[in-house]
Amino acid sequence: MSKIEAFRTDALPAELPFSAALRGAGLVFTSGQIGNVPGEMRLVEGGLKAEAQQALEHLRSALEAAGSSLDRVLKCTVFFADMQDFQPFNDIYREFFNGHLPARSGIEVKGLALGARVEIECIALAGSD
Repeated sequence: MSKIEAFRTDALPAELPFSAALRGAGLVFTSGQIGNVPGEMRLVEGGLKAEAQQALEHLRSALEAAGSSLDRVLKCTVFFADMQDFQPFNDIYREFFNGHLPARSGIEVKGLALGARVEIECIALAGSD
């Protein structure tokens, strides 16, 4: 049976009862990342662009903490508070995934933590090959 390892990052306030990422069976699974101020329970200012950039930075940090990276991502799931943000989000997403484009789903949801406009989670290959 494969060992499961948990990883935390500075993005998550310490009191939250979950890990930023888990690694096992050659894969890394991240928790959903929103555009919160690192370590705080409040969103960055600046709307969708600022939130998306911060969420993607948190995603990068979670992957790196678990020994992976954005270029090892197989699948992203993006949750939107409003699907009108889909295209503007794509412009920001391309800044982080500019050559390697993972499979992706985009889903509109009724609400996200802290009133966020976007939340991103992913599955990636572990390691750096």
